[in-house]
Amino acid sequence: MQHFLHALLEGSRAALQSIRAHALRSSLTTLGIIIGVASVITVVAVMNGLSSSIRGQLDDLGSDMVTIRAYTTPEQELLGFRNKLRDEDYLLLKSRVKNIEDITATMPAFSMGLSVGYGRNSTQTQLIGADSSYQNVVRVYPQQGRFLSEQDDNKRRRVAFIGATVAKKLQMPANPIGQYINLSGDWFRVIGMAEKRGSLFGFDQDNYIITPFSTAKALNGPDNLMVEISYRPKADADPKLIEQQIRQLLRHRAKLASEAPDHFEFVSAEKTKQQLDTVFNSITAVAAGVVSISLLVGGIGVMNIMLVSVTERTREIGIVKALGATPQFILLQFLVEALVLSLFGGVLGLMLGYLFAAIIAFSLPSMPGALVPLWAIGLSFGFTSLIGLVFGLAPAVKAARLQPIDALRYE
Repeated sequence: MQHFLHALLEGSRAALQSIRAHALRSSLTTLGIIIGVASVITVVAVMNGLSSSIRGQLDDLGSDMVTIRAYTTPEQELLGFRNKLRDEDYLLLKSRVKNIEDITATMPAFSMGLSVGYGRNSTQTQLIGADSSYQNVVRVYPQQGRFLSEQDDNKRRRVAFIGATVAKKLQMPANPIGQYINLSGDWFRVIGMAEKRGSLFGFDQDNYIITPFSTAKALNGPDNLMVEISYRPKADADPKLIEQQIRQLLRHRAKLASEAPDHFEFVSAEKTKQQLDTVFNSITAVAAGVVSISLLVGGIGVMNIMLVSVTERTREIGIVKALGATPQFILLQFLVEALVLSLFGGVLGLMLGYLFAAIIAFSLPSMPGALVPLWAIGLSFGFTSLIGLVFGLAPAVKAARLQPIDALRYE
């Protein structure tokens, strides 16, 4: 044990002296390790930061909300088919499905590109047709005024609930309630303005106008009617059982054969999170595989510099052996020296990686910052240590096998 500690201290001392005396050479030697570790830390930090940011935004939407959308298979599209969900589907689910807290139907009557005007100002926005349950399902609440009511929907009133971006771009008064806006030639009275929600995946969540479902239906025409159905399960309900019940009802209403694919799909924040995690993990794994080449190159550099060190210190090794040092002592000393040299590159790589990640995070306002998980730091140092031990083994064995007489004669 005493010999082991002595070899450990001597190896560390020799490595630190070598790094101080040849700082540039040590940095260039471990350049591959520095680049490899920095790349791993940068990629992991950026991916982790993006994942954290997106997860937070999805949580703001509510992880329990599920949206049912029409789905058309590629084969059906080639044949000219386009599946749709209609308001009859919504009414069926509303009356038959239990264990649902809230359910709403929305109709994207116009996509981005709809022109809305106020006075001399105009902008492009998205018009959504929805009923009064929309605010509880999607959690869109008024900052001023009120949301749509059942009477607005029943009487097809031309009223609008606007996002904060619309009010800002149209330069409307601080209190826009009661003002009239023009939607492609039709006038609507503003009854409420929503609380700000920020952006999601880079898209502005406040650039929209919501009108009563019946009003949007009349404007869009029966031929173009297509709805999306959103709901929230009750807290004690099983989401999978609800999906199964909905699937049976919609397939039965559409009279689909048992082997036919669904003409709809379920979209939820939780499923989106799982898909994002899969994508991010794949990117991280591929990046780690690529940068591992840099680590191997760095390992070869460590081996070369250790072989040079053995040659330079041949007489020193001979003297130490002549004084009674065992081959195991010499082996351990040079292994520790290679390990310290590799860890030196790992520390520099870690600092550079965090710096690069912080710069990237600073340039992306939506990211909360550079988030480096502990497992990434541990993995980097673990792999770096392995590189040092594996590639330092050959020089260490060479030093341990030197004969004292031959080593002392070396010039």
